[in-house]
Amino acid sequence: TLNDAIQEEPRLQELQTQDPKVGQLIESARRLEGLTRHASVHAAGVVIAPEPLRNVVPLYRSPKGEEVVTQYPMDDVEAMGLLKMDFLGLRTLTVLQNAVAMIRDNHGVDLDLEQLPLDDQPTYQLLSDGRTQGVFQFEGSGLRDLLRKLQPSVFEDLVAVVALYRPGPLGSGMVDDFVERRHGRREIEYELPELEPILRSTYGVIVFQEQVMQIATTLAGFTLGGADLLRRAMGKKKAEVMAEQREYFVKGALQNGFPEDKAGKIFDLIAYFAGYGFNRSHSVCYALIAYQTAYLKAHYPREFMAALITSDMDNTDKVMRYIGECRDLNCAVLPPDINTGFADFTVGGEHVRFGLGAIKGVGQNAITSVVAEREANGAFQSFADLLERVDYRLVNKKVIESLIKSGALDGLGMHRAEMLGNMSRVMEWAQRQQEDAQQGQISLFGGTMEPAANGMLSLDSVMPWNDAEQLTNEKEALGFYISSHPLTAVQPQL
Repeated sequence: TLNDAIQEEPRLQELQTQDPKVGQLIESARRLEGLTRHASVHAAGVVIAPEPLRNVVPLYRSPKGEEVVTQYPMDDVEAMGLLKMDFLGLRTLTVLQNAVAMIRDNHGVDLDLEQLPLDDQPTYQLLSDGRTQGVFQFEGSGLRDLLRKLQPSVFEDLVAVVALYRPGPLGSGMVDDFVERRHGRREIEYELPELEPILRSTYGVIVFQEQVMQIATTLAGFTLGGADLLRRAMGKKKAEVMAEQREYFVKGALQNGFPEDKAGKIFDLIAYFAGYGFNRSHSVCYALIAYQTAYLKAHYPREFMAALITSDMDNTDKVMRYIGECRDLNCAVLPPDINTGFADFTVGGEHVRFGLGAIKGVGQNAITSVVAEREANGAFQSFADLLERVDYRLVNKKVIESLIKSGALDGLGMHRAEMLGNMSRVMEWAQRQQEDAQQGQISLFGGTMEPAANGMLSLDSVMPWNDAEQLTNEKEALGFYISSHPLTAVQPQL
């Protein structure tokens, strides 16, 4: 604390008495010390009460204003006797929901993810091959390597992988032992026959905390509550508590007719594994979501990848990686297009269409208004037609520039350099057209013809960009190259 610091440092005491400013500073610091620095919101915590919370605890709106939160911190809320539950929100659930909706629209198949068969061979093949880019929990290179070694063929294998792929089990050799036993290259041994039903699904390896509890109840007659206390004690590894629990375990095992030396050996075995034990129920939930994403990728790769890329549109690195994965799946990603694209990545035929929302500098509101205009009044026929029909409150010069550079306007009859070079002139003309229409005026030439053809607007002649310029502008608008790559020309040499 501040007082301790002053007591321990004579020079600080001296300054405090000699310099009025330092004295004032320290006095102010004393008043501030210990005060709450800021209010933050727990990412997943939800407080549950038997009556409206305003009757029980002071509330306020979170800094962004979208959530009502308690003014008391979480420990105090729990001390009051209120229930605090953590509800984790996973982006993957949105990916699954969006993919299922696209599958319904494109294939007429109404998938129920809760009813997927858990023995689907193509899904296990995809996992065993390590083709898991975008698969929940199984994306990392280390995990892909483990899946290739393990060759999972049943759901229980996936549950174990989620639990085993952590620093503790990896460092202890448990994972290698598990893989060797899975393939029959190492004998599966059980200290007692009673352990087989508990450990069969994990090839004799104690992987889960629940297995520790089952062993304690089956062999030593622990109650479920007592087994939970044992699990906690093993996790904390307090020597005196462990000695006490060992005595209970051996005593209970003797009463159930098991030999003392075996009971002691089994306790030491589960005590060793308990340090690495993982919660099975958590592991099952994550393995199920992983299986569902792998199933969709195996059977509906286009819809799955479109939903996946949409969920990470704001992350350029992931978009690039997933577009590369699409190519590996023989699923072309078509460039953005103002007349066929939407804000999200979508599927059309055998292709994925780039999402307009992933173009830098183009906001969601701008895209929504452009798509709404296109769907209400038909495709945009030309660059001038687009600029005449957009809402300039939402679509400004920066938005149009980004659309041009990304290639989204390539289908409107002009090359990118020509559109960008004439953008200001065409925008001014288009805004006058909009104003005239609002005032009820009609052009002498009818107002619906192409402006360049009816003489109302002359366009400057602009040289097309060379490949390097086009790719540089693409990189600026998208964060990466999509139509080609600067190294394409020297690819054979590379």
